[in-house]
Amino acid sequence: MSGRRHTYPEAAEILRCEETWLRRHIKKLPHSKKGRLVTFSDADLDRIDTLHHHEPTVGPLATVPAPVQGAASHPMGHLSPLPRRGTALTSA
Repeated sequence: MSGRRHTYPEAAEILRCEETWLRRHIKKLPHSKKGRLVTFSDADLDRIDTLHHHEPTVGPLATVPAPVQGAASHPMGHLSPLPRRGTALTSA
């Protein structure tokens, strides 16, 4: 294993986020844990940055056109919700 390991404060500074945000979301973030010691590798920090990177979909900076809204454009748009509980199903 090579490379620098970063603590919560160091990782927060590199990612320019609050340390408390990292601690609250640690279960969803790539990291290493030995006992109670949590560390982040450079690769972990790159993955965190990639996971939370968003590109605009509308406006002059959009790289991809905005998705078309509507039921027909979604692969499951033809489905309708089930009736409420206690309501009998009718055959169509």
